[in-house]
Amino acid sequence: MAAPPLLTLQDVALTFGGTPLIERADLAISPGERTCLVGRNGSGKSTLMRIAAGFVEPDRGVRFLQPGTTVRYLAQEPDFSGYETTLDFVEAGLAPGDEHHRARYLLESLGLTGTENPARLSGGEGRRAALAQALAPEPDILLLDEPTNHLDLPAIEWLEGELKRTRAALVLISHDRRFLSALSRTTVWLDRGITRRIEQGFSTFEAWRDAFFEEEERDRHKLDRKIAAEEDWLRYGVTARRKRNVRRLGNLHDLRKQRREDRRPVGTANITSSEAEASGTLVVEACDIAKSYGDRRIVDDLSLRIMRGDRLGIVGANGAGKTTLINLLTGALAPDSGSVQLGSNLKMMLLDQARAVLEPNQTVTEVLTGGRGDTVTVGGQSRHVIGYLKDFLFAPEQARTPVSVLSGGERNRLLIARALAQPANLLVLDEPTNDLDLETLDLLQEMLADYAGTLILVSHDRDFLDRVVGSVLVSEGEGRWIEYAGGYTDMVAQRGEGVQARMVAPSAKTEPRERNPAAAAAAAAATRAKLGFKEQHELKTLPARIEKLEAAIAQLRDILADATLYARDPARFEKASAMLADAETGLAAAEDRWLALEMLREAQGA
Repeated sequence: MAAPPLLTLQDVALTFGGTPLIERADLAISPGERTCLVGRNGSGKSTLMRIAAGFVEPDRGVRFLQPGTTVRYLAQEPDFSGYETTLDFVEAGLAPGDEHHRARYLLESLGLTGTENPARLSGGEGRRAALAQALAPEPDILLLDEPTNHLDLPAIEWLEGELKRTRAALVLISHDRRFLSALSRTTVWLDRGITRRIEQGFSTFEAWRDAFFEEEERDRHKLDRKIAAEEDWLRYGVTARRKRNVRRLGNLHDLRKQRREDRRPVGTANITSSEAEASGTLVVEACDIAKSYGDRRIVDDLSLRIMRGDRLGIVGANGAGKTTLINLLTGALAPDSGSVQLGSNLKMMLLDQARAVLEPNQTVTEVLTGGRGDTVTVGGQSRHVIGYLKDFLFAPEQARTPVSVLSGGERNRLLIARALAQPANLLVLDEPTNDLDLETLDLLQEMLADYAGTLILVSHDRDFLDRVVGSVLVSEGEGRWIEYAGGYTDMVAQRGEGVQARMVAPSAKTEPRERNPAAAAAAAAATRAKLGFKEQHELKTLPARIEKLEAAIAQLRDILADATLYARDPARFEKASAMLADAETGLAAAEDRWLALEMLREAQGA
């Protein structure tokens, strides 16, 4: 019998100032569940996560945690004060009886030694230490807020594998589409203060959300027509029956009130860039360049040509030298040997990941205008700063807001708004996707697709790389860099593996099922056998069986999602829980078997 939910939030509400941030939020976390929490920046996702973790008290609603349940929460900005080393910090999260060797294993797997001073950690190192502290106790529930921020690709892929193996229930907030799609089985959408839940992973969420908005717009149109009809009746209708008129007038007022209180989705971002005159055909040409720091080679004998309109992605582990390479290619740093030639009429805009150009005491308007008036020039045209801010999802009242009170996502949007207002025919973007919500990522992607200039992009977001770049330059270690055609997925297919970590345990393979020992054993056995008639038939019929099991699991989860079922009909709850456990076990076995047979078919060239 499956246990009831470990953690529930019912009808939670929270108001900051005069605006409700969360109005009616529900959340139920069952053992082993994989849930992603999605919503726009500023919608209250992190706040709801903190309520679930017990760090924030809601204005209304109920939080219930099953006795004995352990919860670990990964905050976006962990507090390292009071700890001398990263090992001390991680071990502080362990409970009596927990294995201390796991703390060191996790730190080493994440590229840390345990001796680092927490006060001197970089953003990526701090995130790794915080992840190790959250994972070390092997809790019942893991609440992870943007766990991939500031992580490099090897660490992200390692984390995916670690979370797939954990028995803990997961609630994830992330802007990394591929990460969410790989891990989630349930989606909770926080929109305008209300949560909506679908029993499917993130891969189906965006289509469902778009359909929801279309239906909402149709309902709004019907309401507008009804208001217009009532107003027409009041102007030209029969007036003899006064009481009836008063009632209809009251109805009209109610309709108008409903229309006023109808909270529409926040406006969509409208990202455009200021393009300068076209550069020359040749943008950057590097000939046999090399750069070292002491005995460590960052770039060794690299020759590269970037032409106008090219879109180059640069990927590698943290410490591989991606930023140094950018500085070499853009002329900001001289190579030890070789030469770099920049093209003619080049106007470059660099967006770095340090966010150092934002002064905390400046207002949003001052950042965009330089403190000169209320207009900003974009694409050769003067625009009022409030109108330009709306394009980047800022409310008019935020125009005078200091940078210091903005969220990480808002700071990133502001930095992008400032950068894209500058005329440029070469965009150099170093980790531009950090802290952006999915809608803004979509619009940034569309802007880059329409951009006529040249792009150099450093990113750890595999999905974003696939959507934007035309080739990928990959660090192979020891200063060697190799260019592959296509996006990140194409690079992995050509190279046979993803980006490898520096000083990190071997990263997880691309196919997650290969990490399952049972699947690996089945695959190894399959490669030693022939694919006979029975196996061929099994391979053909397994997809239909998997689809049938997935449908049954979705139906059973819908039944168990009823919060009152356990109290009303314990027998039905027990039966549905047992059937769900059996179906999930059968699905895992079917997927493992299909993988083994498919590997054999490919090996035989069938």
